[in-house]
Amino acid sequence: MSAEHRHPGGTTWSHPAQALGLVLRGRTVRTAAPVAVVVGTILSAVNQGEVLLGGAAGTGTWVRVAVNFLVPFCVASIGFLSACRVRPDDGPLADDARR
Repeated sequence: MSAEHRHPGGTTWSHPAQALGLVLRGRTVRTAAPVAVVVGTILSAVNQGEVLLGGAAGTGTWVRVAVNFLVPFCVASIGFLSACRVRPDDGPLADDARR
């Protein structure tokens, strides 16, 4: 199976610089953003909900809320990248990743 069949748009990578390029070009956002919204909302509700609803949210609370969204975004991005990784010794897929 070619990389195009496994990964629409040829979003494969075999070197860390290529993975960073996928992140910087926003290729992981479509996958990671919905995960971050759902998981971040749940984490924020569970961990900071009482403070937020009580109106006592300070800067520290908002930093924690931001981290609640950032962590699942990073985890989902890493998951996307690991699914798109092509090791140089994987045969035909390695040729597709070099194009």
